[in-house]
Amino acid sequence: MSDIVNQGIVYEDTAKIWSSGGLMLVWAVLAIIGAIISSLFSSRIGTAIARDMRNELYAKIMTFSVSEIDKYSTASLITRTTNDVIQVQQTMVMALSMLLRAPMMAITAIFQAIATAPNMTWIIGLAVIVVLALVILILAIVMPKFKIFQQLLDRITLLTRENLTGLRVIRAFNNESHEKRKFEVANREITGVYLFINKVMALTSPLIMLVFNGTTLLCIWIGITLMQENFSYLGNMMAFMQYAIQVVMSFLFLTILLVILPRANVSAGRINAILRTHPKVSWHKKTEGSPASSPSVEFKNVSFTYEGAEANVLNNISLKAKAGETLAFIGSTGSGKSTLINLIPRLYDSTSGEVLVNGVNVKDYAEDDLMKRIGYIPQRAVLFSGNIKSNITFGNIVADKVQIEKAARVSQAKEFIEKLEDEYNSHIAQGGTNVSGGQKQRLSIARAIAKNPEIYIFDDAFSALDLKTDAKLRQELKKVTENAVVLIVAQRVSTIKDANEIVVLDNGKIAGKGKHYELLNTCKVYQEIVKSQFSDQEYAAELSLAKKGAHA
Repeated sequence: MSDIVNQGIVYEDTAKIWSSGGLMLVWAVLAIIGAIISSLFSSRIGTAIARDMRNELYAKIMTFSVSEIDKYSTASLITRTTNDVIQVQQTMVMALSMLLRAPMMAITAIFQAIATAPNMTWIIGLAVIVVLALVILILAIVMPKFKIFQQLLDRITLLTRENLTGLRVIRAFNNESHEKRKFEVANREITGVYLFINKVMALTSPLIMLVFNGTTLLCIWIGITLMQENFSYLGNMMAFMQYAIQVVMSFLFLTILLVILPRANVSAGRINAILRTHPKVSWHKKTEGSPASSPSVEFKNVSFTYEGAEANVLNNISLKAKAGETLAFIGSTGSGKSTLINLIPRLYDSTSGEVLVNGVNVKDYAEDDLMKRIGYIPQRAVLFSGNIKSNITFGNIVADKVQIEKAARVSQAKEFIEKLEDEYNSHIAQGGTNVSGGQKQRLSIARAIAKNPEIYIFDDAFSALDLKTDAKLRQELKKVTENAVVLIVAQRVSTIKDANEIVVLDNGKIAGKGKHYELLNTCKVYQEIVKSQFSDQEYAAELSLAKKGAHA
């Protein structure tokens, strides 16, 4: 530009104008190509980083015990895996395209400006100081708000997930308006914070443009003053203006980056919090010790306390079940039944005492080695999107048709499966929303049977079944669990009446153990449970049988 003005225009040298102008066009084309290549690679790298980050987060979350899931909440983990990763990705793309380019452009322009018009370089210094002061002020205002925004986003995710999963209950109690108000309050909060952030950010552009235009005006003013002494300074002034604009533009690019950096910094911190969390349940790479060939489960003086709780949920529990035996647990709500059996697959770890599987402490097992021995049917039946076959073979993907049909027959699921048009290929929606509660439970039981484990854990897994189906299922189950340990948590006495041993839990302690009729004679808590579920005549008949058995 300086050559075009000083040598081309002043001396009317058309050839110089064309040659310098042509060179400018060549550099402009090269700059465009460079920008395209930069954008392409920065986008690919940013996307790849986000992909790896999501994989690492997912893998880490899969190692969490129930304690860590409860600590962060499902909604927050979803937000961190989605929204927070996207924030980091977008910032990474911007950083890769600007973080090197802007400083290099600024440094080069400053040196060139000094060489072109050294007595005007103070203008650039003044512009840079003003820009940095504005950026620091804006960041100081919005940084705390970004943290609040991410927390409110977790809240929105939580309410959305909670309301969608509990939609039937909300409608059944005609409580839509109440839930809507809760969501509107959270939505207003996040909207208010986001509007505040955007208002502050909106000031960035006009303020930078003010600096930009002020710099240009100052360059012209000082340049014209100097031109009075030497007219040839016109070209230098125009060149200096271009360099000054490049420096300010470079800092403008960096400002844009610094504007999005705080939110990405908050998101990165939330992601790192997950990645740096050490799960309370840690696994050995290889099982230490030699598990016995005959299945068994033993609790040795086991106590357990939930994090933050003052009292123990379980107190000094000692029990043992061997192959071919059925050990049942019954008790009032909150007595510790589910907590106790959840210690076997290490959903939690005992606070004190030992849980032994085949004679080896569960804490000494490799994860795969322990889990392959256990067939777990949770209290709340969980199905995955796919079809009936994929859900039954979830724990044993190599199960053949015979094994699948056997599992379905034993679990009493075969009857309703064969009535479906596609039978075992029938679609299962996410969460099993297109099948009934009883059907979900039977498919969950079939999934455990198809795995053919050494230990079956039924955590109140018969609650949605009618008495007739319950009885048939338990009868068929005996045939496939002859050499396995069966642990049953139940609320119905009829479900566990024939167990080899029934353990009655009360406030985390063993109130009694023995067979059904033994407990009717010896355990007051068990008597109360039976009495609450049987009619007076049935209860009197049961007591009579118990007394005869004791007398015999």
